Amino acid sequence: MDARHDSPASLPAFDETGIRRVLVVVAHPDDPEYGTSAAVAEWTARGIEVGYLLLTSGEAGMQRPPEEAGPLRAEEQRRACSEVGVEHLTILEFTDGVLEYGLELRRAIAREIRRFRPDAVVTGSGELFVGWGVDHADHRAAGLAAIDAVRDADNRWVFPELLRDEDLAPWGTTWLLLTGSEPTHAVAIGEASVRRAVASLTAHEAYLADLPWHPAPAEFIPEMLREMGSAAGAPHAVCFRALRMRGEA
Repeated sequence: MDARHDSPASLPAFDETGIRRVLVVVAHPDDPEYGTSAAVAEWTARGIEVGYLLLTSGEAGMQRPPEEAGPLRAEEQRRACSEVGVEHLTILEFTDGVLEYGLELRRAIAREIRRFRPDAVVTGSGELFVGWGVDHADHRAAGLAAIDAVRDADNRWVFPELLRDEDLAPWGTTWLLLTGSEPTHAVAIGEASVRRAVASLTAHEAYLADLPWHPAPAEFIPEMLREMGSAAGAPHAVCFRALRMRGEA
């Protein structure tokens, strides 16, 4: 899930006051590694707990049978997580390539939000046109469902079975951080986190080997982060559209 944007200059820093947990919601393994993982590396280095929720195992994304690709990609994602300090990884069993926005998907994401109790949720914007072209259908479905699930998780009357049957009380997430949308804030990235971000994408070794046209992570991840840094007055940065969902504006 790429975080590149055409951005105005001097984006303010995202205020991390009160942020103890962040949940990153994406469609596939490797989606967090296109920019977001650099911010994740910064957060975990500062003691913020970060969890990843993958809605599919990415089994349709390789030149090999899905039953082989899914477990392989899940293992590569676990290695990528270890590079940036993510210990909480959940991979759901929705079907890669045909992810559909709807109540089932919203419920599954709301369930994980109530379990993990994040102060911020990072996800895609759900928009068709993003800074790097036409976004993947799975990315759009994941973003829209995650955006709605943030509110669903905070409403005891939406999916009441989560409380009744699973003892998952409502949880209000304070911040929604969107990639693939016009950014409003930035997270400055240090050199160590740039290296960790490169390593996190490099961990998807078999997946990248199936994409001979794909540039090496070290060739474009630092440049992507430099481009976003130029919008924030920093050497490197990751930019988000930050929306306060709870509390004072």
